[in-house]
Amino acid sequence: MSSDSSDVAESFFDRIVFDDRGLVPVVVQQVDTREVLMMAWMNRESVELTLSSGSATYWSRSRQELWVKGATSGNTQRVVSLSADCDFDTLLLTVDQHGAACHNGTHSCFDTFTTHPEVDAVGEVS
Repeated sequence: MSSDSSDVAESFFDRIVFDDRGLVPVVVQQVDTREVLMMAWMNRESVELTLSSGSATYWSRSRQELWVKGATSGNTQRVVSLSADCDFDTLLLTVDQHGAACHNGTHSCFDTFTTHPEVDAVGEVS
């Protein structure tokens, strides 16, 4: 990595706003379809590991430990890019998902939904 790209990555990292627990929410999106796969949490170390390894690494609030997506399940996420929202307090991780993204075995954690009564099944407003 060139020093210019290292400087850019460092500047990006320094701008991330972690909460009082040292965490930042991350929305995970499939690169080719733009489908939202899951939401997780990252701390400083998991952001660094994700960027350096190319494997999505998160912080488990329940277990209080780092976890690499797919390390036990085989359902891996190859990192494509990491973006921040305008306030740098939420991240968007774009990945190439292999296997299920959700711990319950579904492709996406967002597979249960409802629609507004004025919107039909194909998204047309009535």
